[in-house]
Amino acid sequence: MKKNNTIKNIIFDFGGVILDIDPMQTLIALQELGFKDINRFEDQEFQANIIGKFERGIISPETFRNKVREFMQIKVCNQDLDDAWNALLFDIPEKRIRVLEEVKKNYSIYLLSNSNEIHFDMYLRDLQLRFGYHNFDLLFDKAYFSFDLHLNKPNPEIFEFVLDQHKMVPDQTLFIDDTLQHIETARSLGLHTYHLVKPEKVRDLFIDGMIRPDLIQ
Repeated sequence: MKKNNTIKNIIFDFGGVILDIDPMQTLIALQELGFKDINRFEDQEFQANIIGKFERGIISPETFRNKVREFMQIKVCNQDLDDAWNALLFDIPEKRIRVLEEVKKNYSIYLLSNSNEIHFDMYLRDLQLRFGYHNFDLLFDKAYFSFDLHLNKPNPEIFEFVLDQHKMVPDQTLFIDDTLQHIETARSLGLHTYHLVKPEKVRDLFIDGMIRPDLIQ
């Protein structure tokens, strides 16, 4: 790889990078609502045809809720189901917002997140109420969410779309994500990548708003 002074753009993942998440909290919350077999949550049909379609904006929140109730065979109101679905989301740490503000002074920064409308509404309120940003496009040069694009990672097309929208050169672009499969796709397209793994924090990758010198060889 070339030296990090060739990097002009940084694409950040959201959950697990900017926002702390713990999917186990949603499983626990669903159990408390009456869902007994949490192993079914990993069922390929559920992941692909319900969560996957919701993440790509193929089905609406209302359809998603109905499908979840049917699949899990539980009777629960929309608010309780939304609360359980959002249980995995933590608050956005203020230190990470401040790091992004510093990084933006030196690079073009973008957000590329696999997300859905119910989660989005939750953490957008957090961004607005705690940090005064009306939307994510004010914090980043541009924010992209899978439910808006009708594409999700690791599909190469979602990366190609973002690169094309901003005429980004892959070799001048760093992609940071906590999911190895997403990293591998980005790398195959020629992007520089960094796989963020616990207990690392995204703020550890930067010094005074600049990419850490040893990060990219």
